[in-house]
Amino acid sequence: MGMDRNTVIGFVLIGMLLIGMFYFNSKGNQAYLAEQKRITDSIAKTKPKIDTVALTRDSLNADTIRKIQSAAGFQEFVNRPEQLTTVENDVMKITFTNKGAQPKVVELKKYTTFSGKPVVLQSGTFNKISYDINSGDQQTAQTSDLTFAPAIITANPDKSQTIKFTLKDSSGKKEVSHQYTLRPAEYMIDFSIILEGADQLVTKNSFSLLWQAQIPQVEKDITYEKQQSHICQVKEGSYDFEMLGSGDTKKFDKPVDWIALKQQFFITTLINKNKFPSAEVKWTVPADTSRHVIAEATANLRIDVPVGRSAQIPLQLYYGPSDYHILKTYHSQLENIVPYGSGVFAFVKYINRYFLLPVFDFLRSNVASMGIVILLLTLFIRLLTSPILYKSYVSGAKMKALKPEIDKLKEKHGEDKQAFSMDQMKLWKSAGVSPLGGCLPALLQIPIFMSLYYFFQSNISLRGESFLWAKDLAAYDSIYNLPFEIPFYGDHVSLFTITATLTSLLISIYSMSSMQDNSNPVMKYMPYIFPVLLLGVFNKLPSALTWYYTISNTITLILQIVIQKYIIDHDKILAQIELNRKKPVKQSKLQEKIQAMQDANKKVQDLKTRTKRN
Repeated sequence: MGMDRNTVIGFVLIGMLLIGMFYFNSKGNQAYLAEQKRITDSIAKTKPKIDTVALTRDSLNADTIRKIQSAAGFQEFVNRPEQLTTVENDVMKITFTNKGAQPKVVELKKYTTFSGKPVVLQSGTFNKISYDINSGDQQTAQTSDLTFAPAIITANPDKSQTIKFTLKDSSGKKEVSHQYTLRPAEYMIDFSIILEGADQLVTKNSFSLLWQAQIPQVEKDITYEKQQSHICQVKEGSYDFEMLGSGDTKKFDKPVDWIALKQQFFITTLINKNKFPSAEVKWTVPADTSRHVIAEATANLRIDVPVGRSAQIPLQLYYGPSDYHILKTYHSQLENIVPYGSGVFAFVKYINRYFLLPVFDFLRSNVASMGIVILLLTLFIRLLTSPILYKSYVSGAKMKALKPEIDKLKEKHGEDKQAFSMDQMKLWKSAGVSPLGGCLPALLQIPIFMSLYYFFQSNISLRGESFLWAKDLAAYDSIYNLPFEIPFYGDHVSLFTITATLTSLLISIYSMSSMQDNSNPVMKYMPYIFPVLLLGVFNKLPSALTWYYTISNTITLILQIVIQKYIIDHDKILAQIELNRKKPVKQSKLQEKIQAMQDANKKVQDLKTRTKRN
């Protein structure tokens, strides 16, 4: 999961928590054009005539000449008019171009951007699928430079649609086809490259596929969206991802199943069913946010071609949501793209997948308001963790009952910290109190906290759902937009962040009353410092998360008061402590060794004290 500086700071405290393409246009000299005209006129005697007058009128540039030269046997397909073909199903609409026989615009029907426009995952000139084919003697041509025959659309018995583009050379011996199959209500597109005369079209039974794709801005906070965007892949059967950062290049010398560009809630993926033997991915992150492009990636992927005259390369393209349930149906580890846990906290993805997600889905199917779903989910989690919370409070009550005796030990030993520590340990042991009794239950709740942190950032079901003043639970809520930006805090006021911070402050202040020693300046002022830091950390987080923290903190505060005031019997605890003191204290071998070391250290300290006095 992507973390900015504020989030890192938050983790420490809570857990102890974008090539640009180059374009040149230079005119060739007249002699070069004359020579090119002679070449094309010679070929035109046996081939369909190229409109050189039109080419001259359009100021034929060096790049066009290169394309015609390299195309050789396919040159009649260079300057043909582009034709667009649109196909769609229930969830997406794709506009194909016969220029390169590839998707040109991909629009998702069921989702809109933060401004209410359709989510378009592919558009513009940067996006490309292309590779070199042998077009003649020592000549190659890029398929993206060639104009295939118009698409042929076939309706299949299973209600899927097949779109096929074909390109034949002048000899009729070599043929390239791009075939796409779009199924009902599916985001996955089957894409096959079919080569007739494969032994002549490619060299050494392999070629490099160029795949270029962009991550457009979809959410309102492009900075946060960048943090949640990754370059993902499955390499040697294992999933991994790279943070965008400021851009980078990664080479993979081992087989790669697929490469994906994942933004906060949407994914563009290229899959090879037979794996890419090697790959190289380069991505850039534009600093100019007015472009509304988060990142641009260029991947060079090696493809092995089966030996023989005919060959078919089975690929797939996924343009769709980062939805765990949808991705899991493809059985290709795509579900790992949904960041339900990563890094040190990778293990919490299992809590999210197999515990929180089923409970959340059940509540969502029965409750209309997503805000109420989060409230009920919070109540459910607090109910499950209440025994841990109860043990923590009982331990705190025992510590509070022993506070008068601890104070006497402090007064007795003064500045002798070691002697005080030894007598304090003895007191705890005799009373049957564990110093870790209040700490361990709190540590056990960290996995739940981190699970929910990832869950509410990654669950696409929350996207676009409103609750109270929050228009989108998958983004921060804002009750006021500031005309300036405050360092560490931001340029807006999130009310859920304020409520989460205030409830956290109340818990901290209330808990101070049960502390043994509140004279420590760090512990004394932490309840006031900590919420200020939370303001900066939480202000850009999804409102679903800050709403959850508000509920959770409120429940915690109520439980803490009820348990400590009305459930825990302090007199009974004192009686139990006295009873424990009468029992023989059994020590483990480790405890005996620690005690022996403490006794030895005390003797050394006593000896030093007597020596100084003499």
